[in-house]
Amino acid sequence: MVAGKVGKNDNLNCNGSAINSIKSGNSEEQCEEADFMTAGLLILAVFSACFAMIALRTSRSALTAPMIFIGFGYLLSLSNLFPDLEAEAILHIVAEVALIILLFLDAAQIDMRALQQRHVWPLRMLLVGMPIAILLGALAAWVFLPHWPIYALLLVASILAPTDAALGQAVVTNRAIPERVRRALTVESGLNDGLALPAILLFASLTAGMAGASSDTNWLLFGAKQLLLGPLAGVVVGAAGGAVLLWAKRHELTAETYEGVGAIALATTAYLFADLIGGNGFIAAFAGGLAFGHIVQGRCKFVYEFTESEGLLLTWGAFFLLGLALVPEALAHFSWTTLSIVLTSLFIVRPVAIWLSLAGTDASPLTRLFFGWFGPRGLATALFALLIVPQIDHELAEPILALAINTVWISALLHGLSAHAGAHFYASKVAAMGACAETQPIMSSAKPLRGMKPEQADEKREE
Repeated sequence: MVAGKVGKNDNLNCNGSAINSIKSGNSEEQCEEADFMTAGLLILAVFSACFAMIALRTSRSALTAPMIFIGFGYLLSLSNLFPDLEAEAILHIVAEVALIILLFLDAAQIDMRALQQRHVWPLRMLLVGMPIAILLGALAAWVFLPHWPIYALLLVASILAPTDAALGQAVVTNRAIPERVRRALTVESGLNDGLALPAILLFASLTAGMAGASSDTNWLLFGAKQLLLGPLAGVVVGAAGGAVLLWAKRHELTAETYEGVGAIALATTAYLFADLIGGNGFIAAFAGGLAFGHIVQGRCKFVYEFTESEGLLLTWGAFFLLGLALVPEALAHFSWTTLSIVLTSLFIVRPVAIWLSLAGTDASPLTRLFFGWFGPRGLATALFALLIVPQIDHELAEPILALAINTVWISALLHGLSAHAGAHFYASKVAAMGACAETQPIMSSAKPLRGMKPEQADEKREE
């Protein structure tokens, strides 16, 4: 009882803030640690507010938001304002929440009918290019890590395969680049993280099974349940949720004000339901988004608006926490082997995979090279690596996580610095080509471009 009273008083002496109130214990050292964390959060809040004031100008420069927030997080890590354990704990929470919401909403924006009708480029890059990238990536990793198990090499390649349009925003929002090209990159980045996830989970399970073959866990059965029950749970929740939403809108039982709450709740429901029945929650969130979007057909504006507004804060926060909690440790494991794998993935694996996947299409050689380079690795790569680490052997988990984080910050730097110059060069070359496949008008869109309003997406869908 006495200890409890002392703890309460100590919390009050630490200014009575919510952050301090969740601290356990009653020592002066813990109060001081809480004060440091409060100061760190204050700095982050002020920095985010200041960045928002100049975000438009910054987006037109070589400095991207991911670059800035990763760098700022790393600089704060040197100040010791955020205790390592606290930063990692917060990162795990933010990582899971961000991944659940973004997987669901990215998938919900996809118009499956339009995707099947006229999206040869992104379909080829997704269904042909990604498997090739995983195989080539595993082969490249084997050259530098010949002693690693084959499943671990395939796991590394799968983690490095997804791309992130947020790191190439200067490209997908540049109106000088033909709309068909920008849409191909947007559709690919919106779908490839969800499509890569089954491969990541499969190879993570197989890697764990090899390391713990004598354990009681049947890793093949576990992986099968994750890959089968996850999509099932997601489709059921997403389709039912979409149907209920449209019914409620027809009977004027809900309004746009509440749609966002419902969409996020559905994403969470799909995740938790899948987890409850033994499936993978993240695959469920992605499948649920696809089913939800297929049912509502663009009649939920929140799906389009969140990632362009409030969702930015979630994304920026995740990049900041990566720089704060994971980049310092990743740099401690940085080596010539790491650099070789990262550069091979960026400069050889994806460009070759994309080039091969678009063979026989009307994409020009220049466009194939452009697609091959502008596939930056971002949030999905980092979060997937972070989330599979607990499943596999520590001797493999630590270098895989470090490799993924080093890939993200190097990609953010290289793709950020080259985005404006590369986009300008490509746009000028395409303009000189005259009428070509790249400049063909878009009659239907599987996913709206960044910055496009929902009603504009509807117009494209109706054309």
